[in-house]
Amino acid sequence: MFRKFWKTIKIFGILIIILICLPHSILPLASKASQEIKAVDDYIILNNKETRLQEFKDDEEALRLKLAQIDLINESRKRFKAPPVKLDIFASRVANRMCREAAENDFTGHWNLAGEKPYQRYGLAGGHDHVSENAYGEWTTGTYNISSSTIASMMKTGHGTFMKEKPPADGHKKTVIDKYHNFVGIGFYLNKNQFRYYEEFIDRYLTFKNIPSVITVNESFTINFETTGNGYPYYMVVYRDKALKAMTAQEIKRRGSYTDFSDEEYKRYTAWELSAFKKGNSYSVPLSFSKEGIYYIQIFLDSREITKPSSLNTKGKTPASGIVITATP
Repeated sequence: MFRKFWKTIKIFGILIIILICLPHSILPLASKASQEIKAVDDYIILNNKETRLQEFKDDEEALRLKLAQIDLINESRKRFKAPPVKLDIFASRVANRMCREAAENDFTGHWNLAGEKPYQRYGLAGGHDHVSENAYGEWTTGTYNISSSTIASMMKTGHGTFMKEKPPADGHKKTVIDKYHNFVGIGFYLNKNQFRYYEEFIDRYLTFKNIPSVITVNESFTINFETTGNGYPYYMVVYRDKALKAMTAQEIKRRGSYTDFSDEEYKRYTAWELSAFKKGNSYSVPLSFSKEGIYYIQIFLDSREITKPSSLNTKGKTPASGIVITATP
């Protein structure tokens, strides 16, 4: 009798242990799988809504590969206490276009054949956020096996190459772990003997409205944007480039890193000057350009609002714009 009773107790004990352990083993796996399915579904919706650069739109399999790569990128960022980033559909298309051009023309670099830097490619395509780029390429004299598993493996290798960098040659690694990034575009392109992988990290903290892409010289316009209320414009600087010059693949190969500005600083606004254009969380900053060229507008943010003249230093401040506007005769 006692043995039967003890056996019954043991069975119940085992069942209790299973029930306790179940939520920590099987259920989280099921939950994670459902979350991954929802993430793909959400990005498919976003992908279909995005109208820019349709010819470089990802299919569902590419989105799955990129979402898996996002997990890898966020693992890298977590190790350095940087917050996670989300996949950006538009920036991914910008990266896809660059990857294809680089692979088909046998180069890897931060300029394209039109002579555009990353912020110019992103801005001229319709983006207004700040962008920072990492580029990776490899090739073979043989033939690659073109498959999802090959692409996933090569993207992992490319990102791993960035993370293995050591100071002082660790620019790509610093880009990955920059705490201000909150989105990233991922691009890849694989043909029979060339592979390219680009990361376009985005700093998105402002909402822009009615930003012109082309204006005429001396035409008046405004830079309209809204903040979230958690940051304030600290400094705005306008750079000017002359008309871009086409580059050859060999010229691009010879260039290394790029500067996030041009040689000519055209105009600047301080925090207290910008505060005069504020209404609620909205700002309307008047501008006009007296010369032809391609202009690049950077807006930096700070956690506090400055309304009176004081010393300013953009080091450590959040870069929150990458507006590119062409001024024509």
